[in-house]
Amino acid sequence: MDNNQKRSPLYKSFGYAFEGIFNTIKDERNIKIHLVVTTLVIIFGFILKISLSEWFVCILLFAIIIPLELVNTAIEAVVDLASKDYNPLAKKAKDAAAGAVLVAAILAAVIGGIIFFPKLYFFILDIFI
Repeated sequence: MDNNQKRSPLYKSFGYAFEGIFNTIKDERNIKIHLVVTTLVIIFGFILKISLSEWFVCILLFAIIIPLELVNTAIEAVVDLASKDYNPLAKKAKDAAAGAVLVAAILAAVIGGIIFFPKLYFFILDIFI
């Protein structure tokens, strides 16, 4: 950037960022799924009274999955823009980005299971006994 070019004001940068988030939520099915699961985790976290450290882990997982899905969407858009025709390298980039989200989501589900299944077990046991 040369000295004659003006930078956008900070508030505009935030506006562009929020526009990117909201457009992704509006247009992409997978981030909607992640947000529904995030909401369910929050609801069950309150119902099952998870500990502060368990909340920290859940929030950390949210902070990995949601931004990773945004990055995946950005990579897919850039690849589509750069390569209109089928290209094995374009496929490789898009598949790798999707794979990163999938691996993170699977690991988050495993960690969530470790946190929630014992609490859910005792919660159900308390109801019926």
